[in-house]
Amino acid sequence: MNLLPKTHEEFSHADYWNTFFKKRGKKVFEWYGEYPELCEILLKYIKIKDDILIVGCGNSTLSMSLYDVGYRNIINIDISHIVIKQMRDINNSTRPNLVYEHMDATKMTYPDEKFSVILDKGTLDALMPDAKETTISTIDKYFKEITRVLRNGGRYICISLLQEHILRKLLSYFPASGFMFRISRCHEAESKARLEEGSLVPIFVIIATKFIRLSQTVLEIALVDGPPERLSSTDDMVSAILSAQQSALVCNSLYKRSVADVGEISLDLHRPGDKHPRYTVYVLDQPRTRGAKTYAAFIVPQGKEMDWLFSTKEGRQQVLKSAKHDRLAIVTLRREHKFESWDAVKTELQDCVRNLAPAGLSGKHDIPFLSLGSDVGARTTCYEGKSDISGPFVVEEVEKDGHEFRRLVFLNNPYVIQSEARLKEAKSRRGKTKKITDPGLLACEHHIHMSVGVSAVIDIKEEQEIMIIGLGGGALCMFLHHCFPKLKITAVEIDNAMLKMATEYFNLILDDRMKVEIADGIRFIKDAAACEKKYKAILFDIDSKDTTVGMSCPPKQFLELSILKTVAACLTEDGLFILNLVSRDRNLKQRAKDELNSIFQSLACYTIQDEVNEIVMCSVEKHDSKEWRNKFKLAAMSLNNQAAARKLFSFKEAFNIPTLLESLSIS
Repeated sequence: MNLLPKTHEEFSHADYWNTFFKKRGKKVFEWYGEYPELCEILLKYIKIKDDILIVGCGNSTLSMSLYDVGYRNIINIDISHIVIKQMRDINNSTRPNLVYEHMDATKMTYPDEKFSVILDKGTLDALMPDAKETTISTIDKYFKEITRVLRNGGRYICISLLQEHILRKLLSYFPASGFMFRISRCHEAESKARLEEGSLVPIFVIIATKFIRLSQTVLEIALVDGPPERLSSTDDMVSAILSAQQSALVCNSLYKRSVADVGEISLDLHRPGDKHPRYTVYVLDQPRTRGAKTYAAFIVPQGKEMDWLFSTKEGRQQVLKSAKHDRLAIVTLRREHKFESWDAVKTELQDCVRNLAPAGLSGKHDIPFLSLGSDVGARTTCYEGKSDISGPFVVEEVEKDGHEFRRLVFLNNPYVIQSEARLKEAKSRRGKTKKITDPGLLACEHHIHMSVGVSAVIDIKEEQEIMIIGLGGGALCMFLHHCFPKLKITAVEIDNAMLKMATEYFNLILDDRMKVEIADGIRFIKDAAACEKKYKAILFDIDSKDTTVGMSCPPKQFLELSILKTVAACLTEDGLFILNLVSRDRNLKQRAKDELNSIFQSLACYTIQDEVNEIVMCSVEKHDSKEWRNKFKLAAMSLNNQAAARKLFSFKEAFNIPTLLESLSIS
């Protein structure tokens, strides 16, 4: 157990606890565990020679078990004289030195500093069902008595379910009273509760160590195996405990019911002390399954998490169907971390994956791990930067399908590849081998179809000019620059950091045929129209930073009617406006096409399979369907031929022409 799950969903703590305590009824000791489940923690914090006080002992067998393994200095107290008599009768002959006394823990008669350990198993929870004034008054008396009878260096060990009001009360008292304060998790007790009751309820042990002169506040937490983590504030501790309880609630929900009706539930898995999550897990269920369940985990190799299959809900549903298991946990490996091997990842994930299993699972201890291969893939960060416009970004290299790829990724949208290029080896003038991007491979499929549009309107024998709004890594610009030796390209990019990335990491070459203008795209188009500048094609391949409008590309202001009219004014008579339109909202897409139809005479749309991208080609001239289909067919053939002639061998047969024509819709 070395990962902390944090759910992306929100749950009501109050409703959960109310339901839980109603169900639990009088089953106190079964939930908190007895000696076999607690011994690992107790033996760590209680020494054989300690003078031990067990408060609110009830009829628990815990002190009897401690006595039987060698502890002799144990006093048990309880407010019920009946239970004290019962426990004395049980132990008189077999455990003559085990002391039971009738006493109120808020009014103890023991002298100051009598005990080195005070053990509380569920008593605080019983004393504090709410945060009413009278309850708080009782707890204040209880805590003051604990402080009084505990020696310097002594430990108050409290086993609790830590409802929020109890947690906050503990934190408001003990650290402020000079106690070193630590919270650990009782994993064995939780496992027993789940096995017997079918619920995973986090059970915690609080270790408050009394010091007369503690120079600083010490707050520690140990929710997983390994050394405790030092926290800086009580708010951090509250947040960590509430997160553990929320995650347990999610696991309980997943255990008892299918999530097929909501599609999926996602969680982040953290290692203590890590700033960023280590894994993200998506849990999906097949609809309408009965009887014994099957369940597997699917580990997505590094670099593949951006593929449509793993980065979208629709894609993950496809993976679920292909896996042929009733439940599937799809695990992505986060880019902020390093991963040693497939086996190491499996070992790290095992406990968390098991906790996400459904009820009725056959072979729960042998959950299969699936993947696309036998390793976790590789990801190398080449550069980390921050743009004033796009925010933090990385340039990284990944292995995919036997090749290395270099990617530009904006971290505010980490499952979208902004630009990608395949790498190949080349020799420098000094004979040294280095990695460069392959200009013949358009890794982003929508760039291929935008290139067909360019091919449809230019004459390869003439000097003609196109405008591309949105540079990214420059892959589209470089392909067209290599493919058409007389074509002039003006790329407009608002973000100067992107030009640096394109030239330094994606081999963008600036010359008399390739220039990049650092400018606002809309302003540039308006200025071009004012100068009556004409282009054979204008391409929009620019992402939106506004995630609230439902459209990823382009930004909504680029689709305003006034801007579209200006674009049309900047085209030659036979020119094309080529738009990369990205939205999951069909209504938004249709509205954009309706507005385009109001400006342009003809539209040809191509939806890329398994992607949300749709390439829309707009002409100021009227074309009939047959004529335009033939134009794109010839353009596709010409593009393939031209790429071959320019030795861009990676592009060979990059797309299927019959499929392109079949998927083309014309209006």
